[in-house]
Amino acid sequence: MEATRLAEAVRAGELDPVRLTERVLDGIEAADRVVGAFRKVRPEAVAEARELARRSDLARLPLAGVPVAVKDVTEITGEYASSGSAATTTELSTEDSLVVRRLRAAGAVIVGITRVPELCCWPMTDSPDGIARNPWQPAYTAGGSSGGSAAAVAAGLVPVAHGTDGLGSIRLPAAMCGLVGIKPGADLLGEGGWYGMSTHGSLATTVADAALLLGVLAGRPDLARVGGPGRLRVAVSSEVPLTRAPVPKPLRDAVDRVADVLTAAGHAVERATPRYGIEPALGILGRWFAGPAEHADGLDKTLLQPRTRTHVRIGDTLRKARLIRPGTKNRWLARAAEFFGRYDILVTPALATLPPKAARWHERSCLANAIPSIRLAGFAGLWNLAGYPAISVPAARHGHDLPIGVQLVAGPQGEARLLALAAQLEAHNPWPRLPG
Repeated sequence: MEATRLAEAVRAGELDPVRLTERVLDGIEAADRVVGAFRKVRPEAVAEARELARRSDLARLPLAGVPVAVKDVTEITGEYASSGSAATTTELSTEDSLVVRRLRAAGAVIVGITRVPELCCWPMTDSPDGIARNPWQPAYTAGGSSGGSAAAVAAGLVPVAHGTDGLGSIRLPAAMCGLVGIKPGADLLGEGGWYGMSTHGSLATTVADAALLLGVLAGRPDLARVGGPGRLRVAVSSEVPLTRAPVPKPLRDAVDRVADVLTAAGHAVERATPRYGIEPALGILGRWFAGPAEHADGLDKTLLQPRTRTHVRIGDTLRKARLIRPGTKNRWLARAAEFFGRYDILVTPALATLPPKAARWHERSCLANAIPSIRLAGFAGLWNLAGYPAISVPAARHGHDLPIGVQLVAGPQGEARLLALAAQLEAHNPWPRLPG
């Protein structure tokens, strides 16, 4: 079930968007009690598909009839965005957000709202109502904070899903669930959260589908036309920023495999690591605490989960001490620009450790959540601080039959280049689309 093919069939009159929507909702009803992808399923989607089928421009819509899941962070008319928290308002939205308006205008049918960890703080997605599990191996987490979106796509419940990424929240679950997950640059789809580090993005099983959805979300249809990458200067590094902790061998091997594929494809590939330094890593750590604290302003903090209350208290302390400073970002930007003056692409592991197990992480302490979170996300967050685009693509598998993703990073306005290189990897190093 690929979005590009579904849309083609609907545009050609070969597939009824109403029946497609009904089939997808039936599939979610049958499978989501195991997967835990959705906070809310939308039966209203059938009526919306019926309205879509009557549109005079149906044959021209890029996402004609495509069922799409939306992360529980953005406004949908008649719904509320909970951000995974009992402390947020349940007042129903009276209008759609910009990205939802663009989805509807493109012909997408929004079938559900996907689960997130509270205030999107963690790379493991669970709540008192359920746990988002990895469809490849349900004993493991689907990741976070776009874990519900990743689980929905990897389980084949929807072909594509919306996500947001503040410190890896699209790329980490994509890597765990065997998906293509792209975080565009902050100048393309920045949504303002977490001190400007968070962006909207897409998750899909194929590069073409990820590009199609990203083009719609960004209002950039040219991004859906994935071309060739040309011959690129590619740097490869498995050195974890700040800690330089040892990276598990399966993750290093996946990067080496991708390096070999890119070399065989004619790219200039060499080992090289950016001058990460300590300051930017500490900067993203501070923003990880302060961003959710800013989100919690005005909320009844007694309704937050205990781990989140502690997280927010730390963030409030950092904010009051004025320790979130723009100079940290500016100095890191100078180093990143220096590096990308020599290279077009950086290839790293997407994860710095193997994925955590699925569990009721929200019942554990802040420290018990923070340690695995920090260890896991070592390669991701610096590119949010820089505002550079980055993508995770499947590359290999390891012992528990879990996918392994690698991260590709490009300089500013590099989304098309990332998608082109990812498509080349997809052709030369293909991956299984869905479990089984």
